[in-house]
Amino acid sequence: MILAANFKMNHTRASTKEYLAKLQECSKPENLDLFVFPPFTALDRYESVAAIGAQNAYPAEYGSYTGEIGLQQLQEFGVTTLILGHSERRHLMGESQELISQKFEFYKEQGFTIFYCIGETLDIREKGDIRSYLLAQLEGIDLEYEKLIVAYEPVWAIGTGRSAKEEEIEEVLAFLRTLTSRPLLYGGSVKPENVQSIMRIPNCSGALVGTASWKIESFCQMIEKLKEL
Repeated sequence: MILAANFKMNHTRASTKEYLAKLQECSKPENLDLFVFPPFTALDRYESVAAIGAQNAYPAEYGSYTGEIGLQQLQEFGVTTLILGHSERRHLMGESQELISQKFEFYKEQGFTIFYCIGETLDIREKGDIRSYLLAQLEGIDLEYEKLIVAYEPVWAIGTGRSAKEEEIEEVLAFLRTLTSRPLLYGGSVKPENVQSIMRIPNCSGALVGTASWKIESFCQMIEKLKEL
């Protein structure tokens, strides 16, 4: 199982250090892999039970890319895990599929573990054209890359408190399983109250958690819930 915390634009280096120290005190099952994705300014070489990753990166070692972070900066902190394709990068920052696939290919060549996010908007779901929309978000992506983790995050469920219904998640994960053998995660208003039921969904290998992961108490509650599975 996989449980990952995406801090987004939350936490500082000091609060991340405190968070990770408290995470050490949470007893986790042996079959659970933990990941934490702090903001760029909070990256460091932490001693942690969780792998530390970056929320985004530019497809270059270094260069004239104002406001970006690249391989050289990630290497300084020993970061080899990365989120790509998150809907907030696609919809708020305007990242194209072409750019996202370039990032994927660059960091694949570097041997990074890549959490690759896809998900439909509410408009697309209501139109019933989910599969073609998701397929477009997979263009240029090696779906059998050995360090790929695919995270299905419906845009309408991210940060809204409204998680997708279990049958909705199951349907999409079953479709994705026909495309890749790599781990499949769900993300979108995951919290202690629903993490067990989400993890029990066929083909679900874990969860990518946003808001509910920002407080260590909540994240540890989810770990405790998963010990019961």
